[in-house]
Amino acid sequence: MSLIPKKGNVYVVDDDEAVRDSLQWLLEGKDYRVKCYDSAESFLSRYDPREVACLIADIRMEGMSGLELQDKLIERKSPLPIVFITGHGDVPMAVQTMKKGAVDFIEKPFKEEELLSLVERMLDQARGAFATQQEAASRDALLSRLTTREAQVLERIVAGRLNKQIADDLGISIKTVEAHRANIMEKLNANTVADLLKIALGASAPAAKAG
Repeated sequence: MSLIPKKGNVYVVDDDEAVRDSLQWLLEGKDYRVKCYDSAESFLSRYDPREVACLIADIRMEGMSGLELQDKLIERKSPLPIVFITGHGDVPMAVQTMKKGAVDFIEKPFKEEELLSLVERMLDQARGAFATQQEAASRDALLSRLTTREAQVLERIVAGRLNKQIADDLGISIKTVEAHRANIMEKLNANTVADLLKIALGASAPAAKAG
């Protein structure tokens, strides 16, 4: 077994066994980790959104079509990049998939170099999306440590309010505001106000704990 790390995960969804085998042979030969599925339903039942991956899917399949599969992934808010394989008559349909966010489509018979270039582009996109999700999750985890009052103080710091103004807004003393600021800085591992702003503005507001 090769000790060289695989380049990334590629899902292949096509009801044509010959196409699946051909794509698997091509992509594994270029050191991608390939998982093949004979239907959209089979793929959806096994799909793990935590994997950094991309999807190659046929537009026309028995059962759920590629278009319907794309709709299901959109419903799940999946960041999975998709490229569709199309027959000549499916181009208008393929254009529709791109309007919904597909990276591209390729017509049969496709050129290997074209497909490999698309796969690398999709995996770059997937890595970027995964990194962004991880950063957001990390920021949200930090912000969730704040009490309700600390979250209120942070909201006003971000709005540019001074300590005295925050104290007046919340009906508390300036010393209490200063104490909350110190707690916020410590909980968010922030050394400066700039650090604080990066964390607060880079994530959606968490559900604060009562405190």
